[in-house]
Amino acid sequence: MIFSRKRAAGRHALDERATNVPATAEDVPSVPAEPARGPYDVTEAPAEVHRLDLGSLQIPTLPEVEVRVQADQQGVVQQVVLVHGQSALQLGVFAAPRSEGIWPEVREEIRQSLLADGATAQEVTGEYGTELHARVRTEDGLTDLRFLGIDGPRWMVRAVYQGAAATDPSAAGPLAHCLDGLVVDRGVEAKPVREPLPLRLPREAGDAAAAGPADAASAPGNR
Repeated sequence: MIFSRKRAAGRHALDERATNVPATAEDVPSVPAEPARGPYDVTEAPAEVHRLDLGSLQIPTLPEVEVRVQADQQGVVQQVVLVHGQSALQLGVFAAPRSEGIWPEVREEIRQSLLADGATAQEVTGEYGTELHARVRTEDGLTDLRFLGIDGPRWMVRAVYQGAAATDPSAAGPLAHCLDGLVVDRGVEAKPVREPLPLRLPREAGDAAAAGPADAASAPGNR
C-alpha cells in the first residue's frame, strides 16, 4: 500500500507522488471467490473481511491493488486513489440527507462544470445506475474519466475511474471488487449536505511518517 502527503496538482488529477508503506502477506489476503457487493453502511458490512481503515471509508485490501492516500501535515486525508495496472479509481464520500439521494444533482453539476471547461460529457446507464462519462484535455492529452455515484443512508460515495476502466468497465477488475466491498462509517453527527466525511491516515502510515522519510514513487494518471 502506498501513501502520500503531497497535494494534488490539478483539478482532474488523480494522484501525484506517494511514499511506500510495507505490507505483510497477512495484511493482503487473496481475492475472495465471491466478493461482497456494496458499498455498505458500517451497520450492514459483512464481517471477517480485512479492510484498510481510513475513518469514514474502509477499503478491502487486495494484493493487486495499491492504495494511494494524499494527506496534509496534520494527517487529514484529501484524496484516496486505488491503482491496478493501467487503471485508477478515485474515491470520495460525502454527507447526504436522510430523505433522498444527492447523486443526480451532483452528477448534473459535474456535467455542467466539465462542459464549461470544454470537455465532453454524456450520461450512460451502468451497474450502479446513471454514470457520467467524460473526456478532458490535460497536459498529457485527452483523458477519459468515468464518474459513478452511490447513494447510501445519509451518505454518497463518488467514484471516478481513469485509464482502461474509464472506457471499459470489464477492465476494472480488482478495483471494482474494492468498490463492491467498500464500507462507509457515516458517524452520528449532524453534517451539512455534501460535506466530505472525515478521512484519516491509518496507523501504519502514521508510524512510517514518524520513523522518517520514505522512498517516493510515481502513480499513473494525469497531473
